[in-house]
Amino acid sequence: MKKVFSKIKSLLPSKRKLIQLYAALLFNANIKGFFNGKIYKGPSKNICAPGLNCYSCPGAVGACPLGALQNALGASQKTVPFYVIGILLLYGLLFGRFICGFLCPFGLIQELLYKIKTPKLKKNKITKILSYLKYVILVLFVVVVPILYAFKDRAIPAFCKYICPAGTLEGAMGLLSNKVNESELARLGPLFTWKFLLLVSIVVGSIFIFRMFCRFICPLGAIYGLFNRFSVFGIKLEKSKCTDCGLCVNKCKVDIRHVNDHECINCGECIEVCPTQAISWKGSKLILPPNEIDAPVSINENSSEDEILLASKQREEFLARNEKIKKRNKILKIVVACLMTGVLAFALIYYNFIDVIKEPQLPPTNNQPPVEDNAPPLGNEVGNTCYGYDMEVFDENGKNGESFNPASNNGKITVINFWGTWCGGCIEELPYFDTIATEYKDTVTVVAVHTHRDFNTAADYVDTHYKDSDMIFVKDTSLDESDEYADETYFKMLGGGDSYPITIILDKDGVIIASIKASMNYNSLKEIIDTELAKND
Repeated sequence: MKKVFSKIKSLLPSKRKLIQLYAALLFNANIKGFFNGKIYKGPSKNICAPGLNCYSCPGAVGACPLGALQNALGASQKTVPFYVIGILLLYGLLFGRFICGFLCPFGLIQELLYKIKTPKLKKNKITKILSYLKYVILVLFVVVVPILYAFKDRAIPAFCKYICPAGTLEGAMGLLSNKVNESELARLGPLFTWKFLLLVSIVVGSIFIFRMFCRFICPLGAIYGLFNRFSVFGIKLEKSKCTDCGLCVNKCKVDIRHVNDHECINCGECIEVCPTQAISWKGSKLILPPNEIDAPVSINENSSEDEILLASKQREEFLARNEKIKKRNKILKIVVACLMTGVLAFALIYYNFIDVIKEPQLPPTNNQPPVEDNAPPLGNEVGNTCYGYDMEVFDENGKNGESFNPASNNGKITVINFWGTWCGGCIEELPYFDTIATEYKDTVTVVAVHTHRDFNTAADYVDTHYKDSDMIFVKDTSLDESDEYADETYFKMLGGGDSYPITIILDKDGVIIASIKASMNYNSLKEIIDTELAKND
């Protein structure tokens, strides 16, 4: 029977695993996102979760600090991202790599993969050298590349775009696995293939190598590792008690040189093997106060009767106080567990039943151009008459007081491109639309619809790159002007999902002839337009 209970106990998750599972669920409390295939864009998305958890994950209710840092460094305003740096400093000083060991969802995924029974690659000289690779990736892909592209007026979150496996697994796979996002498959290209192969390599590698991504690649772990020595919570070593036996280093699965160095993920496994109890938790006194009574004095055969009575009395006081402290700490643990359960329950209820994002009412009734009786029905699919919407025109000086409705442009082919200065793919393809606008000036109108997000950067960008362009620049209207990340009305009306760019092309009668939810190139645009013009000859 004991063997049976022992086997059952071995299958149960440890306290650390329970905390990891709790954190993963709390940071991904938007469960309905996995069913409706939509990203949560509410107010909590302005707050960074401590671990590596992709912003684009359907369940994510917070932002990834690494993605936020790259976007801030790559912002066209070219200002110091004090907010994001401050958040990272706060998390680092409080927890260090305790976040890696307890609060990172992607770290949990790797540990679960490592539990698969296979031969394991233990740490060695090569893994210790490779552990410094993440610092190179931090400098190049998180800092240098985004800053360089910011000076070219292009936001490139290089690590997220070219490397991050959490983004591929949680974001891309999480969204693409939902049937409502089938059309997004058209966007997939060589970059996705590269990232998918990289993800597969890391997943397979994590089966054989403990937390392969965390140890060799993760820039967020590299940042937090710099704070391990100073963090409030985590592992500490009392050097006065240490005998340098090496059991802690041998027990550790990652490439530490000593306890609590920059590679230590603060998992706490070394505490159990230390023969002198030199290793303990930092900050534990803030949560569970220790015994305040010293142990009773020792007695021997030469002790006097008074010393024996004093020792006996002190022992009784010690045991009584110790019992009180045990009860107090037990009650405190129950209170903390209840609070944590309450927070999680509130988050699940709030994000799935209370915080409902408003959808635009389609179509609008105050600015839809008249539709002929024999025209196709209104809609956003190929073959439908395109929805109309009046949008404010802007140029290098900002809004000029005029408005333009793409569906009222009868007599010309209309190309509607949704873009934003923050969108790297949009910036890359915009010159093709500019060329089309010039070459087909008499027969084609190109409308560049800038998003509500970061609109304050749009006029300067046009002034720098498209001051004399034949394109018409207009601003989309947000469902909530107070929210920078709120859905854009016309973008949603024409079938926009959660990613840019998309392009809609209308014939001279305002009927949709093409809807492309992917980046375009010059030849593709030209082919569609030439084919349509040939029909009218």
